[in-house]
Amino acid sequence: MKSKTAWFCINCGAESTKWQGKCSVCGEWNTFVEERVVPDKKSRTLTPSGRRTSSVRPQLIHEIDSSEEPRIKMPSAELNRVLGGGLVAGSLVLIGGEPGIGKSTLVLQNILSIRSRKILYISGEESARQLKMRADRIGRPNDNVYIVCETSLQNIRDHIESVQPGIVIVDSIQTIASDEIESVAGSVSQVRECAAQLLKYAKETSVPVILIGHITKEGSIAGPKVLEHIVDAVLQFEGDRQNIYRILRAIKNRFGSTSELGIYEMCQKGLKEVTNPSEMFLSQNGEDLSGISIGVTMEGIRAFLIEVQALVSTAAYGTPQRSVTGFDSKRMNMLLAVLEKRVGFKLAAKDVFLNIAGGLKVNDPALDLAVICAILSSNVDITIPPRTCMAGEVGLSGEVRPVTRIEQRIREAEKLGMDTIIIPRYNLKGIDVSDLKIKIVEVAKVEEAFRTLFA
Repeated sequence: MKSKTAWFCINCGAESTKWQGKCSVCGEWNTFVEERVVPDKKSRTLTPSGRRTSSVRPQLIHEIDSSEEPRIKMPSAELNRVLGGGLVAGSLVLIGGEPGIGKSTLVLQNILSIRSRKILYISGEESARQLKMRADRIGRPNDNVYIVCETSLQNIRDHIESVQPGIVIVDSIQTIASDEIESVAGSVSQVRECAAQLLKYAKETSVPVILIGHITKEGSIAGPKVLEHIVDAVLQFEGDRQNIYRILRAIKNRFGSTSELGIYEMCQKGLKEVTNPSEMFLSQNGEDLSGISIGVTMEGIRAFLIEVQALVSTAAYGTPQRSVTGFDSKRMNMLLAVLEKRVGFKLAAKDVFLNIAGGLKVNDPALDLAVICAILSSNVDITIPPRTCMAGEVGLSGEVRPVTRIEQRIREAEKLGMDTIIIPRYNLKGIDVSDLKIKIVEVAKVEEAFRTLFA
């Protein structure tokens, strides 16, 4: 059978008959690579029948069953939260992360605790002996887990037909290749074809499939962007390998919220859930240090306290530096401009360094007040009173704007032993907090917050 040459965009997966300097679909430059593909008119499927007839008929919208999708509860409560309540039957889930971050450990320790379903674990990277050693280290034996080391999509189809599993794990999608495509494993066409066939199998059999994938140096899922469009959910496993904490974040989820995250601690016997993340993000030292404030942030429906660290010093080389870790650098520059223009603090000639403790990346605007208070505390070298936290968005005119879920933030602060919380004025309208013992200070402008902290 004759083969042909095609050009694929490695960013979005667009196909072209010739090389293009700029992709006409996603607009990226120099992203086209050449691959050899084999045209095949036969139906390629993972089901044994191979029939092309469709059993689906058009339905009126009021005839469609709108009940909640059936879910498989995973042993990890944190994973269930990020998935939106559990693994949906017939879904295709992609878990991405850096090599060695713990993706395989996360999946393996969950499936080893499932007793009600047969599970097929397809490994394209590790041997069966390596997986057995990891399972013994985790200490959760399970007779329902089948391990097979295979990289051919056609052989995987045969294994699935013989085992008839209830859950399929593919580790990793970049190592799987179809014999019907001439390009190497991990290429654009191979990843797209293998993911499409696995999606077809999941939808036709209602068997959930979990794909494990790598991420690039830029932090995105390796392979074409079309892979993220094919799957139902994309979960990213983040963290520093030198740190014991790991964060599982939902980037895309067709069956739940994308603002949820799960937190784990890497220990000797696998990953341990962190039920109280505030303990992770707050330092345990009892010293009073300037440049440190505590903010109350939200991730999904979860509220927790995090420590904001700032350092302001005289610029040593003439041009002031602005360094940010875990926070939006453009937003910090905006807050510095507000301090300069509205409050009168001259920071244009000073270096400003900002860090969110614990390695967390925060996009919640309610952290604005904690950021400017930490910067001011470092600038004047005055400590913020202990057991004081804050939540509020700062506007361009220096006003403190109301934030969402303020009652939940206040209750979380009280539960963790805070004595005082600074919040925007009028944010408590219609909310009863008479049963709370924490002192609530309402402010309308950033000057009022400064007077409260540094009076």
